Amino acid sequence: MSPFRLSRRRFLASASLASASLAFLPGPAFAEMLPPSRTAGVPVPPGQIENAVAALDGIVEDIKARSGVPGIAVAVVHGDENVYAKGFGTRGGDGDQPVTPDTVFQLASLSKSIGATAVARQVSRNVVSWDSRMQDLLPWFSLSDPAVTEKLTIGDLYSHRSGLPDHAGDDLEDLGFDRQTVLERLRLQPLSPFRTSYAYTNFGLTAAAEAVADASGMTWSDLAEEAVFQPLGMNDTSARFTDFMARENRAIPHARTADGFAALYQRQPDAQSPAGGISSSVNDMARWMTMVLAGGGDLIRPEALQPAISPQSFSSRPHSPDERASFYGFGFGVGTDPSGRVILSHSGAFLLGAATYFALIPSLDVGIVVLSNAAPVGAVEAIGASFTDMVQTGEVTRDWFSGYASLFAGFYTPLGVTAGEPFPQAAAAAPAAGYFIGRYSHPYFGTVEVREDANGGLVLLAGPEQEAFQLMPWDGAMMVFDMNAENAPAGSRSSATFSGGTEKAETLEVELFVENGPARFKRI
Repeated sequence: MSPFRLSRRRFLASASLASASLAFLPGPAFAEMLPPSRTAGVPVPPGQIENAVAALDGIVEDIKARSGVPGIAVAVVHGDENVYAKGFGTRGGDGDQPVTPDTVFQLASLSKSIGATAVARQVSRNVVSWDSRMQDLLPWFSLSDPAVTEKLTIGDLYSHRSGLPDHAGDDLEDLGFDRQTVLERLRLQPLSPFRTSYAYTNFGLTAAAEAVADASGMTWSDLAEEAVFQPLGMNDTSARFTDFMARENRAIPHARTADGFAALYQRQPDAQSPAGGISSSVNDMARWMTMVLAGGGDLIRPEALQPAISPQSFSSRPHSPDERASFYGFGFGVGTDPSGRVILSHSGAFLLGAATYFALIPSLDVGIVVLSNAAPVGAVEAIGASFTDMVQTGEVTRDWFSGYASLFAGFYTPLGVTAGEPFPQAAAAAPAAGYFIGRYSHPYFGTVEVREDANGGLVLLAGPEQEAFQLMPWDGAMMVFDMNAENAPAGSRSSATFSGGTEKAETLEVELFVENGPARFKRI
């Protein structure tokens, strides 16, 4: 046999050993002797990263001006140091104070990556593993297929491969249901193929975090603080909404309007805290990014963190031969940049007023975090992409803001078939009020009630807080009502169609209460 023919197993073992050995080689020798799997296609000459940092002021000011975002904070870490931390614009509120590196922002979905490191810390401590079964840790939690429930692990939920539908449970949160209720009702959701499909689910991931917290004998917010925030000195970071609201130096959310951005709402994300409820500053985030780039540092064993920052599921499959795939680890986005370098990243967004982003390039030991107090329009991603472009190529290779802005534009399309449509002139007359009035039940959305208001109109009351939606006649027994929530952009309008019976409706179908099609309620 030729001496150059190695079995696949022997080759992989040799490459792995070489990689482990070369990790300790400093300077140019390290770069030249890396195994093929760790070789980037574009070299980064001395001084290029420093030039990228020096260009950040101009990059941020340009994109801030073009986007109209009121406040932005940025930090960069490199070589175990926070080499750049700066605020731009204003944070809102009384006096419209300036943003500083210590201004606390709601992180939205960056919470997933930070929370994943809290789980990795518990994996390091042998409290759980990424393969721990949910049934062993949280026996009351189940999905609609018993076979899936039996096999479901923490990792399945942290990588969005459980089969739950996209954003399952978010609709219940919009109506005011608490975490426990939402998690219990996920069992009513239909499932896609287990471990071979990907759908982004805030509450699926939240269930996994709850299981880890339960196994640790504490609440999730306490676990995140004890496992990550306190050891890293992240004193302005919390997984509790009340802590965020108590900060004097906090960013006020700004929603997008026809005239720009305005402080209209305050998102309360405690129900999905592990997925979207952490708040932090860029100075604190710099400490966290440094730890991740150090492979866990002194906090997390590398073998506990590595699965989280490794591909576990396809988040975006290629649609052409020249398109790169995107992957999701356990709470981290994992991709390959055009330069050939691995990039770990995540975006976060609240339509009610927050947009956040971070990107880490492990091979260059560099990372950037961008936090803003405005609804997502692509500004934070464009700043991050422009910076990582300069780090790797020495220049900004395209207009990233234009590219991202077009992707985010679709977020603001109003929902509902009647949204933006004029009320019909030749509509059938609505039945008498008594036809609609009453209580209606749905296994997932619970009980809603239609009643008369003080002005003789009809309102639909939904959720535990009995949120009132004003019903407006559209055509016969079809009514409509306006919706404006985190998952229903301004201008959304839902139909509410009543049917059956002659004197009283027997069923109510609500268009924008969706569970495998418009939700059909039955009269109680």
